[in-house]
Amino acid sequence: MTDAADLPGRPRGAVLSGPATERAVNVLAPNPSAMTLDGTNTWILAEPGSELAVVVDPGPLDEGHLRNVIDTAERSGRRIALTLLTHGHPDHAEGAARFAELTGTKVRALDPALRLGDEGLGHGDVVRVGGLELRVVPTPGHTSDSLCFHLPAEGAVLTGDTVLGRGTTVVAHPDGRLGDYLDSLRRLRSLTVDDGVHTVLPGHGPVLEDAQGAVEYYLAHRAHRLAQVETAVENGHRAPSEVVAHVYADVDRSLWPAAELSVRAQLDYLREHGLI
Repeated sequence: MTDAADLPGRPRGAVLSGPATERAVNVLAPNPSAMTLDGTNTWILAEPGSELAVVVDPGPLDEGHLRNVIDTAERSGRRIALTLLTHGHPDHAEGAARFAELTGTKVRALDPALRLGDEGLGHGDVVRVGGLELRVVPTPGHTSDSLCFHLPAEGAVLTGDTVLGRGTTVVAHPDGRLGDYLDSLRRLRSLTVDDGVHTVLPGHGPVLEDAQGAVEYYLAHRAHRLAQVETAVENGHRAPSEVVAHVYADVDRSLWPAAELSVRAQLDYLREHGLI
């Protein structure tokens, strides 16, 4: 068995509900699947000693889960004051409207269709609640509305689906674009090099202790897959389904539909750059 310390990003271990850092508590949603791994990580963030908390990604529309998030915050003596979304996929955002109703909070997101309240989120925004500071980092690619949240006091970044705690993510074509995704990974790498980020709090999977290692692995993986797709096309595999069968032969076939989304994004990227 491979030791966790040898895996990309140095995953902490099993995905559990409970404290992950001094300011971050995970409440794992009961929606495990091949795509969501152990389930969606719903993050409760609060400054030590504060009575106010922020929730990132309430998760699916599951009443039991939403109430568990509220109960978890209240047991620590905190009231949820704001809800944030990393992006609009249902496993992260479907429960947001009901959660806002239960908590009386606003929902802030990049996509106006997901917001409840007047304020959105964008590049350079800083969210402050009860002494907690979160910096908004635009990271399109997985989806066009994907965001990460930099938690400078912890040297951590909440990555949604941009970087997972295990495996790699899908570039969800046509909304997701590979060029954007590569730029976003480079932006995250800059956070690890220039801003002291060392911990990844992902939307799925375990906490990663080596943020730079995780991002470097993602960049290398994408370069490798792109080269494989380019070679497959050169060898006559032009339909996306043919490329998937050729390039992703080692991947569980149940994941091939998702892999095809990434392949379509890679083919678009190669065409845009005149490589095929």
